[in-house]
Amino acid sequence: MVHLVPICLPGQARLLDDVGNRIAKAFSTTVTTRPPRFDPEMAFDKSRGQYHSTVILESLLADSSNSGDRILGVAGVDLFIPILTYVFGEAQLDGRAAVVSIYRLDNGRYGLPGSASLLNDRLAKEAIHELGHTAGLVHCHHPVCVMRSSTYVEDIDVKSAEFCPDCLQELRTSVVRI
Repeated sequence: MVHLVPICLPGQARLLDDVGNRIAKAFSTTVTTRPPRFDPEMAFDKSRGQYHSTVILESLLADSSNSGDRILGVAGVDLFIPILTYVFGEAQLDGRAAVVSIYRLDNGRYGLPGSASLLNDRLAKEAIHELGHTAGLVHCHHPVCVMRSSTYVEDIDVKSAEFCPDCLQELRTSVVRI
């Protein structure tokens, strides 16, 4: 089971429903949505004007049960880790928690016309990618595999929302289940 937790994401129920449906299909699992049980502002770094994604991951874990369920924070704020300018998301490898952000997935951020379908598609790819890490998958070199690393939003557009045959096989044989 995957629990979606909206973080600083008001009025995005439809977006969450769409990504939840795509996650359910990709991992053959149940997806629920619940509110955060922590204050996301504790992850805000004033000097950068961004939210530290690792702090959010730790908060997601601290406010969840110890079951084998996955928890995915879906944020409307800009995320970073100290060694990078920004991240689209972060996950615990072989862990239970992941977080993704729509902040840099929206065309409006780049002065382009907004596109709800493109935003939904990008978010689904990043959510599936980060949840793949929680199942033990690492970055893939297949050009269109959802597990391919994405540095720029254009990289997300090029890849599919599907696992390549190698990653799918690894996911199916993994002892970790989502």
